[in-house]
Amino acid sequence: MNCSIVIRAYNEARHLPRLLEGIKQQTLEDVEIILVDSGSTDETVMIAESFGAKIVHIAPQEFTFGHSLNHGIEAATRELVIIASAHVYPVYPDWLEGLLEPFADASIGLTYGKQRGTEISKFSEHEIFARWFPDVSDLRQSHPFCNNANAAIRRSLWEIHPYDETLTGLEDLAWARWMQSNGHGLAYVAEAEIIHLHNETPQGVRNRYRREAMAFKRIYPEAHFNAYDFIRMTSGNIFNDLWHAAQQKVLFKNFASIFWFRFNQFWGTYQGYRQSLEWNWQLRQTFYYPRGMEIVETPRRQIEPIRYNNG
Repeated sequence: MNCSIVIRAYNEARHLPRLLEGIKQQTLEDVEIILVDSGSTDETVMIAESFGAKIVHIAPQEFTFGHSLNHGIEAATRELVIIASAHVYPVYPDWLEGLLEPFADASIGLTYGKQRGTEISKFSEHEIFARWFPDVSDLRQSHPFCNNANAAIRRSLWEIHPYDETLTGLEDLAWARWMQSNGHGLAYVAEAEIIHLHNETPQGVRNRYRREAMAFKRIYPEAHFNAYDFIRMTSGNIFNDLWHAAQQKVLFKNFASIFWFRFNQFWGTYQGYRQSLEWNWQLRQTFYYPRGMEIVETPRRQIEPIRYNNG
């Protein structure tokens, strides 16, 4: 089995080498790497070229997530296309195999894998990853939630329906919704695990969730997130995070960040909606509700993780 990998990047010289090294150490060797660069001024392009990547350039002022993906996938020559952010890297050498395995079922059109943070990630970000990306796979997921930081699609389906270039985010959700509505399956693969590096400021968190809320409202016009939702979701998630931090004995060092992260997450969401409508309960739970009070032991895999040269 072979594949293309499309990586979106802008000034990612700090993180890109680890992703490319992780790709090089995969059990799947026949891989075409395509970097979509939106005007980097650092060594991003040079690093990608040193690993044999094909470079696709787009102007910074033309960037949207959908636009960059469409240009990258257009340059791909393989039917199965992996999509990855430049600031992620795989944990295990069978990452690519895991993402591609569900495509043995001809009805599967999209897969996505687990994401986790590192020691630089905010505690609330860890909780979001645990909520959005559980430890158990779902090879026939009923709803369209997915994430293009770690996903794979069939190029032939993309040719029928490219990504929406007008959305401010969640182009992955919109595409998955179209795909499922046309009878194709979506698989979540917990074993296809990557580390996703986020180290955002409060303003960065607020802006990210604001633009995603704007996109969600476009995709689901019936959606709502009012002032009551803001208060309820902020307080509920703060309480949940504090409880989990206390159970893990890391409450003191994470106390302040839990408050500012969750406040900015849901204040940005509220700003993005600004009107009262209705929407799908399953997706509402996935995006906004805390993950619950249960303590879950992460299963250990019987495969050695990749050992990176720089730690």
